[in-house]
Amino acid sequence: MSKAFSKDTDAADDDELQLPALPAGGKNYITPAGFARLRDELLDLIDNERPKVVDVVHWAASNGDRSENGDYLYGKKRLREIDRRIRFLTKRLEIAEVTDPSIHHGNDQIFFGATVTYVDDQDTERTITIKGIDESDSAAGEVSWISPIARTLLKAREGDSLKLVMPERVSEIEVLRVLYPKPGAQN
Repeated sequence: MSKAFSKDTDAADDDELQLPALPAGGKNYITPAGFARLRDELLDLIDNERPKVVDVVHWAASNGDRSENGDYLYGKKRLREIDRRIRFLTKRLEIAEVTDPSIHHGNDQIFFGATVTYVDDQDTERTITIKGIDESDSAAGEVSWISPIARTLLKAREGDSLKLVMPERVSEIEVLRVLYPKPGAQN
């Protein structure tokens, strides 16, 4: 079969990254600090990283044969990666809805941005912070507001007992504490 009739795909060269799924009709909530981090990353890519790589590619291209020129080939690949990330960040920032959790400071009901301490039916106490899908970091105890635990906790109050549905079982959890950052504090 001729190569002209075969579809050659390379995952590394896909032009578009798939955006993490939002609930139908949902919003892309993000804290002011998370929005600032994404915006700073975008500006750094546009103002610093991309121009440096363009300079390297331009220099490498001026050296002649490009087919075996590692600087040129790697530089072009890195440019595609940077451009892909720029498109991704631009799209995410366009649909972001910045929500300041400090407006709920002193409230005992769970909304976006809350830091919640709960205990499960095995007496394991956990503390999580509900953040946006583009800023949550599970290693830091942050969960996306669309995660199962966050969806279970949202709108509950301190002292409430809830059922957390997991793939292998249903767990009973009790909300112990709900905290929000103080107004004017970094989120």
